[in-house]
Amino acid sequence: MTDLASVWPPAPIRTERLVLRPSEARDRPAFIELFASPEVHTYLGGPRPRDELERAVPEVPGRRPGVFVIDADGAMVGTVTLERRDAQRPGHVRPDAGEAEIGYMLLPEAWGQGYAAEACAAALRWFARALPGEPVVLCTRTDNHRSTRLARELGFTEAERFEEYGAEQWFGVLTPVTPSD
Repeated sequence: MTDLASVWPPAPIRTERLVLRPSEARDRPAFIELFASPEVHTYLGGPRPRDELERAVPEVPGRRPGVFVIDADGAMVGTVTLERRDAQRPGHVRPDAGEAEIGYMLLPEAWGQGYAAEACAAALRWFARALPGEPVVLCTRTDNHRSTRLARELGFTEAERFEEYGAEQWFGVLTPVTPSD
């Protein structure tokens, strides 16, 4: 299992409409909005208080391997992450755990435009090239129908369901494929 830091940070990833890039200081207000938004956190345990975030969020938030800012027209509209799944959590496809897990969050004004699918697909292509043969997992609440639909559209297949955080979770896996250039 290769550490993500060994391949991080990549050059910015450009799609038809988006740029996936590391965070910058100018993204701080959007990070605070993401974590304070009741809409964004409907399925993520609820929002955090804005005043707490104003104190806690660093000048350049999200500066760690696996965190991409989703940039549309020069502004942050969300994040997509690829991080190692905690071995203590349920849901694994490898005996040693530590699979890469993809996650994403978008500001409500960016919903419904296909940005999540475009950003996740680009991040998954990058990951397949950077760490070939590594499986990727995705976990979402079963009642988050938009997220489970997106997972299937991205090629994830359901591996199991389990209870976590007081709700039933949908756990999917994307079987690694060797990228062709």
